[in-house]
Amino acid sequence: MSSVPDPNAALQAMFQAGQAMAQGFSQFLTSQQQTLQQQTPTMPHGVNPAAWAPESEALSALQKDWMGRHAQLWQGMMGKAPSEPGPQVAKAEPGDRRFDNPAWAESPVYDYLRQAYLINSEYLKQLAENTPVADGLAKNRLRFFTRQMVDAMAPSNFVATNPEFVKMALETKGESIKQGIQNLIEDFDKGRISMTDDAAFEVGRNLASTPGSVIYENELMQLIQYSPLTDKVTKRPFLIIPPCINKFYILDLQPENSFVRYAIEQGQTVFLVSWKNAQAEQGQRTWDDYLEMGPLTALKVVREVCGTKQVNALGFCVGGTILSSALAVAKARGDDPVASLTLLTTLLDFSDVGEIGYFVDEAAVAAREASIGKGGLLRGSELSSVFSALRSNDLIWQYVVGNYLKGGKPPAFDLLYWNADSTNLPGPFLAWYLRNMYLENNLRVPGKLPMCGVRADLGSLDMPVFLFASREDHIVPWKTSYLGRALVGGDTTFVLGASGHIAGVINPAVKNKRNYWINENQTANPEQWFESATEVKGSWWPKWSEWLGRHGDGQIAARGRLGNKVYGPIEPAPGRYVKEKA
Repeated sequence: MSSVPDPNAALQAMFQAGQAMAQGFSQFLTSQQQTLQQQTPTMPHGVNPAAWAPESEALSALQKDWMGRHAQLWQGMMGKAPSEPGPQVAKAEPGDRRFDNPAWAESPVYDYLRQAYLINSEYLKQLAENTPVADGLAKNRLRFFTRQMVDAMAPSNFVATNPEFVKMALETKGESIKQGIQNLIEDFDKGRISMTDDAAFEVGRNLASTPGSVIYENELMQLIQYSPLTDKVTKRPFLIIPPCINKFYILDLQPENSFVRYAIEQGQTVFLVSWKNAQAEQGQRTWDDYLEMGPLTALKVVREVCGTKQVNALGFCVGGTILSSALAVAKARGDDPVASLTLLTTLLDFSDVGEIGYFVDEAAVAAREASIGKGGLLRGSELSSVFSALRSNDLIWQYVVGNYLKGGKPPAFDLLYWNADSTNLPGPFLAWYLRNMYLENNLRVPGKLPMCGVRADLGSLDMPVFLFASREDHIVPWKTSYLGRALVGGDTTFVLGASGHIAGVINPAVKNKRNYWINENQTANPEQWFESATEVKGSWWPKWSEWLGRHGDGQIAARGRLGNKVYGPIEPAPGRYVKEKA
């Protein structure tokens, strides 16, 4: 008969391991601070070099509290009967569902593991929070990477420390283990973690299925014109510039949540740029190439097809930055192609770029410039990994647990299918964008950036501008997006939606969920704007459609054909560019 492990010995070993992890990280932070002090005798911004010495009061207080909570947990565990619930010394933060399963509380071993981890993670976060780093970016980066480590070390992520794994294995007689291994092998072949049922979706069948035709293409983009759905349309056509860092069909998922279809149903003649998923032959393409061959070319074609001097235009995320830059170039050349401009979750001022900025500093940008700045590609898988790391518990670890430990299959979800459909970027384009936008914030300075042979000025954009931002956006912080109001020269309308970068934008009017805020106050301070803003229930789409309708230049009968004699249909929407894989 095999011997039964002593639960007290197991708990003691786990307790010591938890202590070692937290103490190790504490020592690491202290050593980093001491190294900084040695390299910089006079600490900047009035930081006291002794503030975080090993004997400092702040560190001693943190360690004392941490050890006291562990002692309280340990004593409570050792002093209770096996059938009694353990002491609740630590609780998960609101919204943290990793330990919701009753199995975590049913066993004293797993209950201890859960609470010890929560005590340790809180200690590490406090340690990072109280480290006297003067540089704001460095402090935020420390917070971010501490959170990454804390999330990765959760006992829920590992076979040996997750009771749900054991429970599932017993209930399925080992089938969940077999299926989990099979899921892992399949994901190795894919090169990524599965977040949804990939077989449930197909671009052109049940995603990006709005009828239309590609009427123009070049090396970097295809231009789609969509078929009308109303008898009357606005005289002035509507052009959409999506981001080139992912596929356009986030704006055209399924009919019930398609922004493209909604705009057509409101009587707009919709054109859309579908960016090519860059391959080796596009590896030399630059920022200027994207402006010239993207928005500037699309605007020329749309105006010729519809016979209008101006169009209404929309840019989403980096598509908004590209579009705004292109319009500033057009203005500098004496052209005025756009009557109204919509910018969705767009940065024009890059003074605070959120968590993405933790990956961007002089060393990182210089490394990109050296490796792919003269030619080459940033692979889509790398870009996707960065975005997933920003929300690692939601976009990495829950799928590690669900797919591999429990042997489950993620449900079908169109947005997550899109999220995994990554795109490559040309190295010269990326390196220029990172340096001039994220690192040096040059776009906001009138005439500073040379683009397409001219010195562009966002202040020359004197058309009406509708700016939308999402309140919980971790990619484009709404307060930074708000600063764009002061950079453009035209009248601005700002709307703040609920939720995040994608869910805030894709909020269909037919479902009318969530809420948004409006305010006619033109203050330059986003916080002051929000303090007096009015909350409105439901989708922001109708508010935007009403605004856009005022710039349609009247109505005409819907056009009976797509394209014209020069720009005829090439292939049905969504075209082949969007189907190319990274």
